[in-house]
Amino acid sequence: MAARARTDRAGATRDLILATAERLFAEHGVFAVSNRQISEAAGQGNNAAVGYHVGTKTDLVRAIARKHNADIEHRRAALVAAMADSREVRDWAACMVRPITDHLAELGSPTWFARFVAQVTTDPALREIMAEESLASPALTEIRDRLRACLPALPDDVQLERAAMTRLLMVHMTAERERALADGTPTPRATWADAGTGIIDAVTSIWLAPAG
Repeated sequence: MAARARTDRAGATRDLILATAERLFAEHGVFAVSNRQISEAAGQGNNAAVGYHVGTKTDLVRAIARKHNADIEHRRAALVAAMADSREVRDWAACMVRPITDHLAELGSPTWFARFVAQVTTDPALREIMAEESLASPALTEIRDRLRACLPALPDDVQLERAAMTRLLMVHMTAERERALADGTPTPRATWADAGTGIIDAVTSIWLAPAG
C-alpha cells in the first residue's frame, strides 16, 4: 500500500512537471526556461525534481509531445477508418487537421500545446524529436499515402514544398488561435471546429493548386 502511494505521488509530480514545462516552454521558448524555473513553478522544493522525474530537456520535450500525441493518434486512426477509400483530397486533409483541433478543443482553455509545438519547431534539434514522433504514427503515414494517391501528378520537389507549407500552416495557425484565446483577443473563427474547417480549406487549396 505504501509503495503504491509513493508511485502515485511520483506519477502526479511528473504530470505536474510536464504540464508546467509545457506552459513555460509555450510562453517563453524551450531554451529560455531552465529546469530550476520549471521546478519552482511546479512548487517543487528540490531543484533537481525535473531531472529526477523526467530527465533532460530533450526528455521533457519528448514526454510532452507523447502525452498529447497519444490522443491525437487515436483520433487520426478513427478518422482514417471512417474515410475508408475516399479519393477526395479534402477528406485526407481533414484527417490531418481535425485530430489536432479536436484535441485542443477538448483540453479546454487556456491550452499551451499548439504554442509549445510552434516553439519546438524553431529549433533544428528539437524539431527532429517532433519529426520522429510523427514517423512513429501509423495513421499519419497512411494519411500521407492516401493523400498522395488522390493528387494530380506533381513533381517531387513540389510535393515536398507543399508538405512543408501544410506543416507550417497547421502549426502556426493553431498556435496563433491558442495565443489569442489565452489573451482574450478576438479570433477569426468562433470555435476550434470552425478553425479546423478553415485550415482544411487552406490545406486542400495548397495541394490542389496548379504547379507553376
